[in-house]
Amino acid sequence: MASPSLKSTAGRMLVLDVANSSGLEDWAPDLQKTKVYERILLDLILGELPAGARLDEQSLAARYETGLAGVRDALGRLALEGLVVRRARSGTLVSPLDLVELRQGYEARVLIEPHCAALAARNASKAEAQAMYEVFADGEEAARTCDLPALVAMDLRFHAHVARASGNLALARILIPLQHKAARFWVFSFNGATEQELMDEIEEHRQVARVIAGGDAEASRQAMLRILNVQPEAQTRPHVGAA
Repeated sequence: MASPSLKSTAGRMLVLDVANSSGLEDWAPDLQKTKVYERILLDLILGELPAGARLDEQSLAARYETGLAGVRDALGRLALEGLVVRRARSGTLVSPLDLVELRQGYEARVLIEPHCAALAARNASKAEAQAMYEVFADGEEAARTCDLPALVAMDLRFHAHVARASGNLALARILIPLQHKAARFWVFSFNGATEQELMDEIEEHRQVARVIAGGDAEASRQAMLRILNVQPEAQTRPHVGAA
């Protein structure tokens, strides 16, 4: 299989449903600034807006067919997440890909995300658990065509669902930005991935949704550890392909 192309998301509306991780109404999913934030986020992860690139607000407004206010709000949030850097004289730059930061973020996720999965098993409603599973409704088609934007969008939505279903917004606010940063590295693991390998990844995520729906906290914790490539009772070095 050929390596997936980092095709532009311009003209495609991929719903991420991650921006309201703060639980605040001012970032509700239907707001324009939220939609702009999610589109810029996806392009940052896909490398459409590459590391080190200068982001011009006027150009971004034209690219995403929106107003300057929405772009500024989106960039402000992305700066808080560490995905862009705002400087007084040089403007806004895409943050570099930092392997030390990746390792540290991975270590934090290994501590937090399995615990969130366990909490979700205790706290998630049936609708929330079903939503986690249904994130990958189009997974087979995305894997078959190696549709990278769609696969990334599914992954982001899944992890945001788990974080929010934990019922602990403090943990969700920490975890979701960490996952966004990790996803910038994760896309590189698609190079040369086969359809079956992609489907195996999707199935691992679906299994987390199943055990959360079953209410088994420990099984949910272990299933999330497997997604993070951590074996029980042993933590390995960070794996760039971890979703």
